[in-house]
Amino acid sequence: MNNQVESKEVNYDDVGTSEQFVAAASPAQEKAVDEALGLLPISIRLQKDLLDKLKSLALLNGLGYQPLIRQVLTRWVDCELKSMLNDRVAKERSRANQEQQNQQAAGCEDGIPMQADERLAA
Repeated sequence: MNNQVESKEVNYDDVGTSEQFVAAASPAQEKAVDEALGLLPISIRLQKDLLDKLKSLALLNGLGYQPLIRQVLTRWVDCELKSMLNDRVAKERSRANQEQQNQQAAGCEDGIPMQADERLAA
């Protein structure tokens, strides 16, 4: 039995460019895709110039403009959440450091008052 696979060069540059093989998805297919990807159709008003720029960027990246907008929004939200989390962590660290300094200034170690001779040694 010969298990060799015939090697065939495929050019994908023209895939999907012929209207002969294009068909609109049925409403049921669209719904299934939206549900599988967790997509919710929305309506948004954008400036024409902004939309034109988004479409140009999408074309340069080989995407439709709606997937590009999803990517832009996802990246922005992820970065914003990380920034907010980093700010929160920095504030908590600052608060903890300040609390520790206040305890040390008041003669406490880990919230327990030090004896007078311990304060002198510290």
